[in-house]
This record gives sequence, structure tokens and C-alpha cells, in this order.
Amino acid sequence: MRKLALDDEILLTIEKPARYIGNEINAVMKDKSEVAVRFAMCFPDVYEIGMSHLGIQILYDMFNQRDDIWCERVYSPWPDMDKVMRDKKIPLFALESQDPVKDFDFLGITIQYEMCYTNILQILDLSGIPLLAEKRTWDDPIVIGGGPCTYNPEPLAQFFDIFYIGEGETVYFQLMDLYKEERAKGSSRMEFLKKAAQIPGLYVPALYEVCYKEDGTIASFTPTDASVPASVEKQIVMDITDTYYPKAPVVPFIKATQDRVVLEIQRGCIRGCRFCQAGMLYRPTRERDVDFLKQKAVEMLDATGHEEISLSSLSSSDYSQLPELVNFLMEECDRRGVNISLPSLRIDAFSLDVMKKVQDIKKSSLTFAPEAGSQRLRDVINKGLTREVILEGAGKAFEGGWNKVKLYFMLGLPTETEDDMKGIAHLCEEIAERYYEIPKDQRNGKCQITASTSFFVPKPFTPFQWAPMCREEEFLDRARIVREEIHAQLNQKSIRYNWHEADVTVLEGILARGDRKVGDAILKAYEHGALFDAWSEYYHPEYWKEAFAECGIDTDFYTIRERSDDEIFPWDFIHIGVTKKFLLREWKRAHEETVTPNCRMQCSGCGAAKYQGGVCVESKS
Repeated sequence: MRKLALDDEILLTIEKPARYIGNEINAVMKDKSEVAVRFAMCFPDVYEIGMSHLGIQILYDMFNQRDDIWCERVYSPWPDMDKVMRDKKIPLFALESQDPVKDFDFLGITIQYEMCYTNILQILDLSGIPLLAEKRTWDDPIVIGGGPCTYNPEPLAQFFDIFYIGEGETVYFQLMDLYKEERAKGSSRMEFLKKAAQIPGLYVPALYEVCYKEDGTIASFTPTDASVPASVEKQIVMDITDTYYPKAPVVPFIKATQDRVVLEIQRGCIRGCRFCQAGMLYRPTRERDVDFLKQKAVEMLDATGHEEISLSSLSSSDYSQLPELVNFLMEECDRRGVNISLPSLRIDAFSLDVMKKVQDIKKSSLTFAPEAGSQRLRDVINKGLTREVILEGAGKAFEGGWNKVKLYFMLGLPTETEDDMKGIAHLCEEIAERYYEIPKDQRNGKCQITASTSFFVPKPFTPFQWAPMCREEEFLDRARIVREEIHAQLNQKSIRYNWHEADVTVLEGILARGDRKVGDAILKAYEHGALFDAWSEYYHPEYWKEAFAECGIDTDFYTIRERSDDEIFPWDFIHIGVTKKFLLREWKRAHEETVTPNCRMQCSGCGAAKYQGGVCVESKS
């Protein structure tokens, strides 16, 4: 019998004990005495969020296909469990074996969102692993970080041994094999890390030195060892059909945020929105073969019993074999009584026809993401979505029986004016008017339009990485302008408006473009009690304000300051294919309000063609 790390007495006192017991359907169990490498795969958020992450499912399946590796899972204990573990001195444990994380060879942490940074320190702290990488020995796991936030790893540099830059299917096994060799030889931890740093895509922060100018910007970023490369190259899988994908994902005992089979149909995006980090990081766009997706859909539905299947992509409508795939899924899912979720679709005739067949129109709403209220500002951000297209799509939807529309916008975008802000209210009004043009006897009840605004955060490796951010009060002033303008519209009762927290946005901006100095404040904030910052009920801005003050950090330096064209950014040592020269050109085109065509219409020379595949090759054939 497998012994649980928590006894019944504890499990009965905490919320949702199933978060911690493991042994779910399709969880991989191995004899730990027969494996050479033990890998704890961590998502630094609560179980229900982490279990919804496709990347971990892919890597979990990939690692466990090797007989000599056992990959297990670990998530952030919820605050009630965190308190119990500290009070009773229970070390953090992995779900499958229930063994302490400190006993593993590797602790891999996927870093999806800046507001999870203090949760990373919670994971290390509860595991009994020194928070600072420089204090670790072979008695501690190698702590490795991956995911989109590692494209600016510098705020977290002092807490990680290695960062994995790129897609997980590429060089992980090379790292595992190196680990086995170096441990067998009796090498020191630093000798292993120096050799790991020579594997493409692996960044070891301890082997690099940063020097700063008097104004606080970076003067130089250089390796401290001759054997270590000066830059780190993103690793990428070009053939995403002939690669790893789970046949039998782990099925949680409790409802996860995304409680469904997920089909990743492609990686990357052809659109080139200037605010979108994912659209630049994952270039070039690569598609999975439709027959492969059909096979995986059937296998995963058989293996999980999930009652819903969803397509995963940055822009599903751009998948070239979408009609064939959707028609297959509709037939297969109808036979099984399974629902289909189709996010990231453009609202065109095909999409509406499909959604009519797979959704309950009375309950569902359609989603548009205009991002900006005016056409001028949509051109600035290269959104490629016109007012006419939005109104036409909404009109077709209303005529098809829908009466609920969700609209997503951003406030604080570069060059934004008051007219642009008010344009959000005017676009909502035009959509409502389009609904009420339909004869009353043909309408499906009252029109419901929900407009949501997030606040703009400039991200690394985007054309807007040079842009200044708004202050917290400026964000709130902009939200007030939108709210008041909505209240002035004729159809205001049909329009609901909500906005994101401004203080959280400012912190996200500091962490997104921060350098190594910001790491001290992350540590201080955690010591003050910061944890689960992504959850509004647990976010305490005062902990962060105290931390920045104690560390002597001027937060305006990271947020409201506009960067010069030639400034060295903390992430400039990472090469993602897309060049800084291209990003700067797009930054200037934004100020000219010039639209750049998508990758299928015309190659913009971004640099991703160096990978010799995907849409870059497709467009030339």
C-alpha cells in the first residue's frame, strides 16, 4: 500500500483533500529503486490550475516513457494547507510517491505568469531547499525553470540553477543523460552546471555577470567562464506532429479549471499583434497534421472519459485544416455525447455555423477581442480587425440566435488618447444597435454585452518592450472615462463593464521587465507574507511596497520610463529567432499607425525563417 504524506486527521481539516493525495486515473506509478533520475514537475499555483496546463501533461508523458526516469507532479499548497505544513513541519511532497521533493534529482518549475513568483519561493521553502541557488549542494535537487516567463529570467536568477529556454521536447533528455554521467563520475555540482550550460537552450545564471551604468541600465552581460556561450538560443520543435503528445492524460479527482481533453492544433501565430509576447516567442507558426489530431482525440477521449474536448491554439481560425478537423470532431463527439469547445475562432460564417451545431445558443456567448476602441489604435497595435468585421460578425451572430457578446479591450496602450478610450463605449453601443435592428419577434431576448478591460503591460520580445506603462492612478482614470462614456450611451442598460486591478498590473509590469536587482524585492515580499498574488483575495500590495522600499528599488524605473532604441535589456542575451532589429522596426511602425500584414499574406522578415520550417517555408512553396 502506498503511504500518504498526510494522515486522515489532517486531510479532514483542509479544503479539498484530493489536491494532495495523488493516485488519479492515468497517474504514472514506478518502482523508485529501478529509476536513475527522479523529476518533480511543479506548477506553482493551486492543483486545479496546474492540472489544466497542457505543457506539463506533455512533459509528464514524455519523461515517463523512459524507464530510467520517473516524473511526478507537485503544486502549490493552498493557504490552509501551507499553514498546516509549516505548523507540523511536513515537507512538501510529490503526488505520485508522496515522497519529499527534496529527495528528487530535479525540481522543474513551469513559470507561466509573473504573479506566481512568490509561489515559487513557497515551493522551495516548504521543500527545505535553500531559496538561493548559491547555497545548494548535491543534497538538493537541481532547480530548473521553463515556460514563457523564462524569456526574461533575470528577476528570478538567484533562485534557479538552470533555465530552459524553449520548447520542452528538445534537450531535456540530453540534460538527464549528462546528469547521470556526471553523478557517476563524482563531479561537483558546479562542474555539472558548467557542462549543462553548454547544451543549447540551457541558461545557468551563476555563470554570467551583469554590470550596470550609473543610470541603472545594463552596461554589459557576459559569461564568467570561457566554456559558456555568450548567448542562449531558443530550442524549438519544427515537426510538431512527429513528437510527444499524451495518449492518456491524468484525470483529476476534483474539477479542474480546464476539465477536458485538450488538442493543441498548432503552435505560434501568424498575426503579429505588437503587444502579444506569445505571438513572437512561438514563431514560426507550425501546424499538427489533421490525421494525427483525429487519432489523439479518439485516444484521449477513450483514456479519460472527459465529457468535453477543446482546441488549443493562439488563433484556431488560422489552422489550415480546421473544417476537416471540426467536422470529424462533431461526428465523433455527437456519437459519444461529448461537448466541443472552440476558443480563438474568428466570427465568420463557417465558425458561426459550427458553433450553432456545438453550442447551446441560449446559454453561450460569443467572444471578440478588439483590444482597442478605435480603428486608429487597432492599427497601432497591429490587431488586423476592423470595425466593419466586428459589426458584421456580431450581426451574423445575432441573426443566428445569439444575444450575448463578450468584448475584451486593453487600456493604457501606446499612443492611446481619450477618444480611443471612449471608442470602447461607442463600439459597444454600435453592436447593441446592430442587435436592435433585428425585428423584435426574431430576437432571442434582451441583448447582453459585457466589455472587459485589462491594463496594458509591455512584455519582453515584443515591439512594445520599449514602451512606458501608466501609473496605477492613470489606469484607474482611464477606466473611469470608459465607464462614464458607457453610461452616456442610449443602450447603456445592455452594456456591462468591468476592469482589471490596476495595482496588480503595475507589479506585473515591474516583474515582466525587471533585472536581477528585482529578485531581492521578490524575496523580501515573500518574507513579508506575499503568496498567491494572482488571487485577489490573497494579494497584499503593502507587502510589495515595503519590499521595494527596503531594497531601495525605484519602481518607476521599470514601468513609466521609455527605453532608448539602443538600451541593453536584461533578456537581450536570449535569441528567439525574431530579431531585435525587427521588433524595433515594428515599434516605429506602431507610431506611424502602419499595419504589418500577417505571415501568410507577406513575410515581414522577422528572423524566424532561420528555423527553416512552418509558415516561413509554407509561404514560399
